Amino acid sequence: MSALQHFRRFALPALLTGLGALAPVQVQAQATPGFRIAGANVQKHANAVLALMSYSVVPDLTSSSLSINNTSTEDPGIVMSQLGGGFTISKSFPLYLEGAIAYSRYDPTFIATNGTESRPLPTRWNTVSGTIGIGWDFPLTANKELVFRPIFNASLGNVSSDLSVAKFVVEQATDRQINFLDHGSLNAYGLGGSVMLDWEHYREKYEIDVELRYTNIHLQSFGGTSSGVTGTATAQTANLWARWRAPTGMHALDRPVRYVLELSHSHYLGSQAGVLGFNYLTTVGTGLELDTSAHEIFVTRVRAVVRYVFGNNVSGFSLGLAASF
Repeated sequence: MSALQHFRRFALPALLTGLGALAPVQVQAQATPGFRIAGANVQKHANAVLALMSYSVVPDLTSSSLSINNTSTEDPGIVMSQLGGGFTISKSFPLYLEGAIAYSRYDPTFIATNGTESRPLPTRWNTVSGTIGIGWDFPLTANKELVFRPIFNASLGNVSSDLSVAKFVVEQATDRQINFLDHGSLNAYGLGGSVMLDWEHYREKYEIDVELRYTNIHLQSFGGTSSGVTGTATAQTANLWARWRAPTGMHALDRPVRYVLELSHSHYLGSQAGVLGFNYLTTVGTGLELDTSAHEIFVTRVRAVVRYVFGNNVSGFSLGLAASF
């Protein structure tokens, strides 16, 4: 899944502008000053790394695919993608399992200076994370259409940095921050949980799915190449998701073709709130669904949905592909 979204006003806070400062700074007396990274703040920037990761560790449709680019300034672009899903084993054994893997890329440019001249340091930060969840469905109605679902979540992620810079800058660098920017890494784990109300109302002429979810996962850094640095963040999201499916009157693969209408709204309450210029995202979508259950195919349903995404300072479109098993 991919999406292209353009900021009307890119509001990336200053706490991200020096995100590479993930190693302690040492003052050294030298006859010839070496290059240093301007604008260092160790603890704040370590937390900012995890604030970006907090978008990826929460299973969330609205932020599962983001591409943000501001061509009017020198601010960097951000790309986020997430692939995940969840299911209940059966009505008689209502164990719920979910999982998601995510990738994000952030390309900031830092300034190295020795007091007399300055050089740009273009970098690439790549984040990979995974989240799993296990829960149990407690039915709230006799027909088990409405359930209350508590979920335990655990996450693991890594942020790695790749520095592309002129050789003479690296050779003259005395600031240990550059060591992290040049192939440095930071690991993080997360523990937390979610609570969900899930309503599945299926009839022959239509199908309705509605989920109301609150997720809270605490992220903590560990290991990595920069010793002595610890970062924390809280991924905290409230989400409403709804889907309507009904037959179009057409048939394919010996089954009715359904049209799909979707709505999703996520409000970001934790460390990710406002860090990219918005604290909520809303998605509306429409598409078609093919039922493949009449044939011996691995999947039972395939959906293609076009979505419009909007929030404060951001809007865009995406094309999503999904499958049911």
